[in-house]
Amino acid sequence: MAFFIGRNREARRAYGFDEVAIVPGTVGVDPEDTDTGTAIGSLKLKIPFIASAMDGTVDVKFAVAMGKLGGLAVLNLEGLHARYEKPEEAYAEIAKSTPDDAPKVLQRIYARPIREDLIAQRIKEIKKGGAPAAVSCVPRHANRFGPLAAQAGADLFVVQGTVATARYSSSKGEPLDLAKLCRQLKIPVVIGNVVTRSAALELMETGCSGVLVGVGPGAACTSRGVLGIGVPQITATIDCAASRDTYFKKTGRYVSIITDGGMTNSGDVCKAFAAGADAVMMGSTFARAKEAPGRGYHWGMAMPDRYLPRGTRIYVGAKGSLEEILFGPATQEEGLQNFVGAVRTCMGYAGSRTIKEFQMAELIIAPEIKHEGKLFQQAQRVGMGKK
Repeated sequence: MAFFIGRNREARRAYGFDEVAIVPGTVGVDPEDTDTGTAIGSLKLKIPFIASAMDGTVDVKFAVAMGKLGGLAVLNLEGLHARYEKPEEAYAEIAKSTPDDAPKVLQRIYARPIREDLIAQRIKEIKKGGAPAAVSCVPRHANRFGPLAAQAGADLFVVQGTVATARYSSSKGEPLDLAKLCRQLKIPVVIGNVVTRSAALELMETGCSGVLVGVGPGAACTSRGVLGIGVPQITATIDCAASRDTYFKKTGRYVSIITDGGMTNSGDVCKAFAAGADAVMMGSTFARAKEAPGRGYHWGMAMPDRYLPRGTRIYVGAKGSLEEILFGPATQEEGLQNFVGAVRTCMGYAGSRTIKEFQMAELIIAPEIKHEGKLFQQAQRVGMGKK
């Protein structure tokens, strides 16, 4: 429903994670009987969690660890590991820089050219570790890096920009032909990011296997402030999931919806699935893992941009091992550990045995649900009162 926000100007109401809640189902399911498996094209995952292609989160060791736990980690082909044979010194300099100096330090460190030999090397290192290799680059490098990645043995290729569209107009050369790229690579291709039903549908028609949903919701992202664009994640996920269902009915081909960013705890993740996601992509959550390379820091992919840096370096600390974050046991009450257990439990309460069934859970508009009855927690800044 649209509302008038001025003379002859309408705007839709959109909703984020804090404004909705999941309604319990009429039949309970034992959480141990739930199935959290999902798939992106031919790539099957035991758990629907993807670590985003951010250097503070994913390196080769992290990708191997994530893969062995049943999830997926995406390595940034324009990041430190494609620029430096040994990036440890770069990580150390980023970690010790002051907040004021961090943008310039990142711009200087990321000015080193990308090495194609390192792209192939990193993919082979992940594969040798026994994990699926997923890699990412921005659209302007996709024609160059996509074939390199596929030839090196990558299992999934992500084309990711702040905003992605199937059609692009420019006077400075031919745009990327996404349909041609998807046919050429012969491995699952994920494209993002989008927030609208029409944009998602047009991307699906290129032949991609997955679509990333989210513009600017990440913990380290400032695009919404710098550029003023974005749609809250619940509405964006629901709209793009509707395109997936429409496209599946039309073609019989299923394209996965991946909610990317904006989730601060396990409750938000559960809401993303209830809104229609097939998987979730998170950065800061996994940057907290002891296995993450960022030394407790997390920064966005657009932050080192020479012309318009978007994002900030944030300190997220260490909240335990990757296994504890995914599977517990949880030692904190904020919903930052045992994400898989939380999803299984919520699926049980919603009466859902699979992720696809969970996508049909009832949602209600409930912006006060986190505050209702939580006076003592708020006063004492514990539990749900820490925010």
